[in-house]
Amino acid sequence: MSAPHPGPPAAAPAAELAHHLAQTLAADSTLPPPAVVDQVAVARLYGEPLFRMPHDLYIPPDALEVFLEAFEGPLDLLLYLIRRQNFNILDIPLASVTRQYLEYVDQIRRHNLELASEYLLMAAMLIEIKSRMLLPPKKSADGGEPEDPRAELVRRLVEYEQIKQAAARLDALPILGRDFLRVQVHVEQSLQPRWPEVSPDDLRLAWADILARARLNQHHTISREQLSVREHMSIVLRKLQGRRFLEFHELFDTSRGTPVLVVTFVAMLELSREQLLEVTQAEAFAPIYVRLAYQPS
Repeated sequence: MSAPHPGPPAAAPAAELAHHLAQTLAADSTLPPPAVVDQVAVARLYGEPLFRMPHDLYIPPDALEVFLEAFEGPLDLLLYLIRRQNFNILDIPLASVTRQYLEYVDQIRRHNLELASEYLLMAAMLIEIKSRMLLPPKKSADGGEPEDPRAELVRRLVEYEQIKQAAARLDALPILGRDFLRVQVHVEQSLQPRWPEVSPDDLRLAWADILARARLNQHHTISREQLSVREHMSIVLRKLQGRRFLEFHELFDTSRGTPVLVVTFVAMLELSREQLLEVTQAEAFAPIYVRLAYQPS
């Protein structure tokens, strides 16, 4: 029969408690060795299996604490006390509320003085407001009614309650990833490549490059020439006839001057508007190509 072991002191730390528990199990020779460890062990301590709960296991009184109410700050606690007893927030009975507030602060001060400091500041404010209410009211400088000492506290409580209710409404809204997920549908792409559309900015830059080249071949001959957009539309179509595509700058004859270039550009835009030719680009900043539009037979 094994000798009884003295229990650890009341304030024993967790390491000494575990060591005492291990010694108790090692000295108890009445425990039979198990055949299958994983199926018989009820717990493990430092990797060693426990097959029976020790009878002299000591649990410190502060090992487990249950907090029924959790508050986010002094205003949250004060608002809870007021709403729980259905007090009018515009006419707070400070004596009753302060008494209950101090009882809660006294509880948390025993365990966490650093957390209680913020609550103590609000307690001091409540006591200061109560003391001002006991004194005769002082008239204002303009002779009006004196201000209620509770007015500033009431304003802060009303603002806090409004923000808290707004936060609760926001939290009730459905959130992506928590309440719902986006529907993702996989669409099979066509085997024929689809060229990206040419943006107006890319087209403008390409046109500016054509004008810059034309300035390098300027002539000083002054002449009047009748230019037709329809005629140049036919010229552009003839250039593209029988060819897969042309680069944008190949449509323009820079040796004929700026007026011809402008009419050619307008003709190309008109053909594109009438869906007789397509302006394509393989990727961003890539060369721009012009080709005849595909006409199904």
